[in-house]
Amino acid sequence: MSRIKIEDWGLVPYDEVWQRQRQFLDEAVQKKQEGKVCADRIILVEHPHVYTLGRSGKAGNMLLTPEGLERLGATLYRVDRGGDITYHGPGQLVCYPIIDLEHFRLGLKAYVHVLEEAVIRLCAAYGIRAGRVEGATGVWLDGDTPRARKVCAIGVRCSHCVTMHGLALNVNTDLRYFSYIHPCGFTDKGVTSLQAELCRRVDMAEVKRLLCRELGELLA
Repeated sequence: MSRIKIEDWGLVPYDEVWQRQRQFLDEAVQKKQEGKVCADRIILVEHPHVYTLGRSGKAGNMLLTPEGLERLGATLYRVDRGGDITYHGPGQLVCYPIIDLEHFRLGLKAYVHVLEEAVIRLCAAYGIRAGRVEGATGVWLDGDTPRARKVCAIGVRCSHCVTMHGLALNVNTDLRYFSYIHPCGFTDKGVTSLQAELCRRVDMAEVKRLLCRELGELLA
């Protein structure tokens, strides 16, 4: 992944990262319009407790009042990505690729497939069989059964073929925070984490290395 800059920002509030993503995207689009080559980067981050509601999301999928959110120590943002509502928090690896899809000869649908495939391969490295569910973006376990549960949510925005937002992989996530929403708008499917599936805490640094490796191979 030598052509892509990897940036590990650690634990950063959501609104700060969202603003910086938009700045990077705007700069990349401007360079493209000027006939210049824009830099590709992947940002790795964790967030303090926050819920985000996508463009097509339904407000009713947030089950807490503003007072309830405050008591929980969480915030809520309506954001400019696809998808419905999800949760971000400590122990969850969030990956924000800001890349020009034309550099990789990818359309948006194929790009989302790449994000899913990277996480599917990462799960396989831990002996976890993961896959897709038709009509439901993201990465799932037992997706075709009543025990279907999501381990990774995906929501992106694309402007002039430059992406922002990305994927959120539950590594050591406190899954109780998902009980306050209808995750991704679903009421009949659950959520899980690598920790929950493996019954042990997972090394976040190792997960970051694996994710970057898989993305590098798929984007090569």
